[in-house]
Amino acid sequence: MKKVFKLSLVMLLAFTVVLAGCGKDKNTNTNSGANGGEAAPKSDVKVGMVTDVGGVNDKSFNQSAWEALQGLQKEQGVEVKYLQSKSNADYQPNLNQFVKGGYNLTWGIGFDLGDAIKAVADENPNANLAIIDSVVDAPNVESVTFAENEGSFLVGVVAGLTTKTNKVAFVGGMESPVIKRFAAGFKAGVLEVNPSADVKITYAGAFDKPDTGKSLAATLYDSGADIIFPAAGATGTGVFNEAKSRNKSGGSKVWVIGVDKDQSLEFGDDVTLTSMIKRVDQAVKKVSGQVVDGTFKGGTHTVLGLKDDGVGLPETSKANVTPEILAKVDEYKQQIIDGKITVPAE
Repeated sequence: MKKVFKLSLVMLLAFTVVLAGCGKDKNTNTNSGANGGEAAPKSDVKVGMVTDVGGVNDKSFNQSAWEALQGLQKEQGVEVKYLQSKSNADYQPNLNQFVKGGYNLTWGIGFDLGDAIKAVADENPNANLAIIDSVVDAPNVESVTFAENEGSFLVGVVAGLTTKTNKVAFVGGMESPVIKRFAAGFKAGVLEVNPSADVKITYAGAFDKPDTGKSLAATLYDSGADIIFPAAGATGTGVFNEAKSRNKSGGSKVWVIGVDKDQSLEFGDDVTLTSMIKRVDQAVKKVSGQVVDGTFKGGTHTVLGLKDDGVGLPETSKANVTPEILAKVDEYKQQIIDGKITVPAE
């Protein structure tokens, strides 16, 4: 009996050592980071984002905003999450889900969320909120808008000097002050360098209808336009699809000008003439970072234009835009920054 007890005690001690070793390995694996075992960054800050109806994969500004938050998560360990809105009725409940969940900052992406952000901000004065493309008058909301007309003027210069048919077009999502700034700037840029050009302005009535965008593009290309600039979220994907289909069939070459992101990375250089980049990603990253470092101040409105590199053209424009045209773009960019040219906003 004594012998059996001693044997059991030895086995118990051995098992304890094994367990201790396993526990040590587990903890090492949990805390090791991607950089040679260095611990991954960790923050207690939580940032939520509510999309408009275009959705997080709109290849446009919602996607750009979400990519910025993912970058913040990777770099600083911030917890991030998005909620996708299927209709306007989802905006306020989605925003409230983050606010009531104790998130340190809640984003509304798109002018359409303005009323919902205002309502939630008023009901929750201690919550931090921020919005892209709209100005919300509340002490706990930071508003960020862009001089879309300035960047659009520059892609208008490209279109006006590139078109072979002397017909170009603009497809907006919903008719709103933001989208009107895109349209006004584009038209002004085209006519600045090509006064005889025909600029057609049209609206799809939605940001989440690729089929509508494709149909509108087909009509515009059939009418002789060879360049279309869509500012329409996911609806603009349909414009790209129509252009790619036409170019593949071997007909007359047509182009699309991308928006918000460098869309040549998504749709290819064969169809993307250039893009009007709107640095939603930088704005989202900057404001979210203020929450991390404790410098967030609500009740402010920031406008980002050419002088701030908030809008502009990507380096990839060199693939399809001639050096001579890009030189003209640079000239006009400087004139706008210097105040020699005031670009219309509507």
